[in-house]
Amino acid sequence: MSLGAEWSGISVRTAIDLDAHATATYRANHPEVDVLTCNIKTIKHVTGKHNKSRNDQLVIFGGPPCQGFSTSNQRTRDKENPLNWLFNHYLRIVMEARPDWVVFENVKGILETEGGFFLRSVIRKLTKGGYTVSEWVLNAADYGVPQRRSRLFVVGSRQGKQVKKPAPTVGHYVTVGDAILDLPVLRNGASCDVLQYRSKPESAYARQMRGNLQECSNHFVTRNNENIIKRYRHIPKGGNWENIPARLMGNYADATQCHTGIYRRLTLKEPSVVIGNFRKNMLIHPTQSRGLSVREAARLQSFPDSFTFVGSIGFQQQQVGNAVPPLMAKAVFDAIRTAAK
Repeated sequence: MSLGAEWSGISVRTAIDLDAHATATYRANHPEVDVLTCNIKTIKHVTGKHNKSRNDQLVIFGGPPCQGFSTSNQRTRDKENPLNWLFNHYLRIVMEARPDWVVFENVKGILETEGGFFLRSVIRKLTKGGYTVSEWVLNAADYGVPQRRSRLFVVGSRQGKQVKKPAPTVGHYVTVGDAILDLPVLRNGASCDVLQYRSKPESAYARQMRGNLQECSNHFVTRNNENIIKRYRHIPKGGNWENIPARLMGNYADATQCHTGIYRRLTLKEPSVVIGNFRKNMLIHPTQSRGLSVREAARLQSFPDSFTFVGSIGFQQQQVGNAVPPLMAKAVFDAIRTAAK
């Protein structure tokens, strides 16, 4: 979200996250920002000054933990999950700082969790705190991201302004092929960080992601066992675990209970499915029988190649999968800036 905010012309001053691996990556890419690695519950005093001039407007944005609201989580998707209540600490900071604008991001599953209880609580508390609230579910593919990814955004204005839902910024969807075909050919378990590009960029999107770079980083691929690779070879573009012969799925107690997103091979001519936990879900490269590299997944999230991820491959994959696509975030902040004029 910070990258999208910066692309929209917003100066980010402070960032907070509990995950030390995520904040290490954040510091590497945003050296000018004051980054705090801490639990939001420990932050006791917040002011709304932040060295802003009289004409500046302050915005607080963030995404409280979403796993408990996800439709793929049927075990702790309720009021008993303590992580589902951390949004109250986010709102506490908002009420103390009294920013001009608030942006609350989450999975669209929060709309149904406990009958919409949590979302109603967010909107009610913002409204009671003096904010005019706008709410939308956006699809990242409408904003130039080569991925179908729906997210909820709640925007609050202390000046009583409604914000119009961002209009699509592209006339046609950016595809997986547009996004990754210029990246290097890799093998299962690839571990070379920095490599030259495979070819010249063949799409406007690839040119946008590359900038003036001649090489880029994070070409790491999970090393799968040979039995996993054998499964990959049976899956056509757009296919999933259902294309794998039953004899190769013997380690599953009941393979028919697999989620449709498991062992999904991406299709070059369409946007990607959701880039979540792409290692656990076994998302497969469209033309190569292996998992996605960190850089390929980052491209599908709209991170430019100049943005580097640090830490072990597992932590890099988690950071990419958890992120709000920067181009999607930019559309949100552009809409806010338009309303703020």
